Amino acid sequence: MKKDITTKDTIKTIAEDIAKYILNLDISDIQFVDKELQRVEKREADIVAKCNINGNLEILHIEIQNNNDSKMPLRMMRYYSDIKTIYPKLPIRQYLIYIGKDKCYIKRCIKDTNIEFCYNLIDMHTIDCEKFLQMDTPDALVLSILCDFKGKDEKEVIKYIISRLKELTGENEHNLEKYMIILDTLSTNRNLQDMIKEVQQMLRNTKLEDLPTYQLMLERGIERGIEKGIEKGIEKGIEKGIERGRKEGIEEEKFRSMSIMVNKFGLPLEQVANEFGVSVQKLKDYLNS
Repeated sequence: MKKDITTKDTIKTIAEDIAKYILNLDISDIQFVDKELQRVEKREADIVAKCNINGNLEILHIEIQNNNDSKMPLRMMRYYSDIKTIYPKLPIRQYLIYIGKDKCYIKRCIKDTNIEFCYNLIDMHTIDCEKFLQMDTPDALVLSILCDFKGKDEKEVIKYIISRLKELTGENEHNLEKYMIILDTLSTNRNLQDMIKEVQQMLRNTKLEDLPTYQLMLERGIERGIEKGIEKGIEKGIEKGIERGRKEGIEEEKFRSMSIMVNKFGLPLEQVANEFGVSVQKLKDYLNS
C-alpha cells in the first residue's frame, strides 16, 4: 500500500472498511503499531493495529498481495513473531488478502520439523465486485476496486465507482477527496491508478445516468423487482386470483424500483414517475408512506 500518500485517517478508514465488508469483523478504537515492527531491511507490514475486535482487545494484521509470492507464508510467520514479541499477551488475527490477476497459489500454512503455522487467506477472486457496488456506500464502492470484476469492462466499472462517489458525497469535497485517495491507494495494488486518472478526465462532462454500467445495473434491478413481484403475486393468488395477485406484486415492486431511483440514484421524481407511467402525486404518496 502507498503509505507515502495516505494519512493515518485514510489508512484507518481502509482498515475499518476491510474489516467490516471483507473480513466481517466489528472493530473500534484502532491504534496503529506497524511502525514499531520495522526490521533492518525496512520492510513494513501493510496494516498492523491494536483494536477492539468484536468487543475484545486484539492485534489485527492485514497484508494485501497482488502476486503469487512463494515466500509469503514465511513473511507472515515473521510478522507474527515480531508482533508477538511486542504484544505477547494479545491474540493476533492475521489476514492475507490476495488481489492478483492470476489464480492464487499462495499457501496459508507452514508445516516443518517442530513448526506448524497458519494464517487466514482471502482470495478476492471469489468475491464479485457487484456485491460492493450494490451496497451503494462510499466505503463499499472503493473496496470494489480490489474485487474480481468477473469479465466486466474495467474502465466502465471505474467510471461507475467514481461517478457514484461524486453523487454520494455531494458538495462535501473533503469526503470526496478522502475516498478518491483511498481508491487511488487500493487501485495501486491492481495497477489501475493510470486508468483511474484517465477516467477522471473523461467524467468531467459525463452524467452518471449516461454510463453503460449504470444502465445495466438499473435494468438488472428492475428485472429482479419484477421477478419478485411475480413470485409475490403467485403466492397471493389462487385460481382466478393468481392474475390479480401477480399484477399487485409487479405494481409493488415497480414502486420499489422507482423509490430506489429517486432516493439512491437521485433521479428527478417527475422524470421517474413519467417513465413508469404513474402520477407524480401517487409516487409522492408511496415515498411518504
